[in-house]
Amino acid sequence: MPLVEVRDLTVEFRSEARWIAAVAGVDFTLAEGDVLAVLGESGCGKSVTLRAMLRLLPAKRSRVGGRIWVDGRDVLGLSPAELAAYRGRVASMIFQEPGLALDPVYRLGDQIAEAVMRHDGVSRREGRARALGLFERVGIPSPLRRLDNYPHEMSGGMRQRAMIALALACRPKVLLADEPTTALDATVQIQILLLLRELRRDLGLSIIFVTHDVGVAVEIADQVAVMYAGRIVEMGSCAAVIRNPAHPYTRGLLASRVGLRPPTPGARLETIPGVPPDPGHPMPGCAFAPRCRIAEAACERGIPLPVARSPGHWARCIRLHDAAVQDGPCEPVRVAQ
Repeated sequence: MPLVEVRDLTVEFRSEARWIAAVAGVDFTLAEGDVLAVLGESGCGKSVTLRAMLRLLPAKRSRVGGRIWVDGRDVLGLSPAELAAYRGRVASMIFQEPGLALDPVYRLGDQIAEAVMRHDGVSRREGRARALGLFERVGIPSPLRRLDNYPHEMSGGMRQRAMIALALACRPKVLLADEPTTALDATVQIQILLLLRELRRDLGLSIIFVTHDVGVAVEIADQVAVMYAGRIVEMGSCAAVIRNPAHPYTRGLLASRVGLRPPTPGARLETIPGVPPDPGHPMPGCAFAPRCRIAEAACERGIPLPVARSPGHWARCIRLHDAAVQDGPCEPVRVAQ
């Protein structure tokens, strides 16, 4: 049985007198110890999916449907007390901007100690000792002194490490990482990725990693789910999706990046034309059709069903058997072993 199982997940937000769909029928599973990267443009529903898994969405302005099972728990059916125990202990989250996620008026060590005391029932002294060990584990220099720092006294990279320490405080089984490297420079980004790979290896963590950066997904993921307009349009192993992309949107993402070789002077970087669709006005067919260079009239008649490309690798496109889909321009990306 998978550690995480999400089936037909839908998330809608209330806007004036109507409901707008942000996530529309997402399905995926995550095995224990695996890393799933959710890849896509801003606004496609990646972060909303993670927040639904922790039930962090505002109850009065959102509604969530489908099934979310994590470690044998029906997350959408948890009582308030069960939900409080689930957050941090079973699933925990690294937020995109730690400067906003961390409490600015409490010392970092106290924030971590409070989480440990709440879940494990230990003393403040033991909680502080756990916090010190976590700071050492995530590579924060001078960890004893840093326990008494406020978030604003740390650099962006150190705040992100502190955020990771807080997320790991109660030894969760599933780590939800919401673009944790987006606001960091390239050097610090690599350090955070290497840290997460090390933690996954040493602690047996299962990770769902949200990103819009193909290179980041390649470095950390076992499985890749490509998301567009609230749906997963392609999914498979990292090697299968990156080396043999099937959906035109996936191919566009891979083509619109700087390759491994230096670009030709004066050459233009390939882009995906147009803009993502307005979620307030959903299309009857494939949401990517208006931006797709191989779209045809049939693409607008209904939402494409998943089509298997190889074992565990599928995509939603009615033209998967056409040479136009298989032979589009795309430079290979190095896949970490």
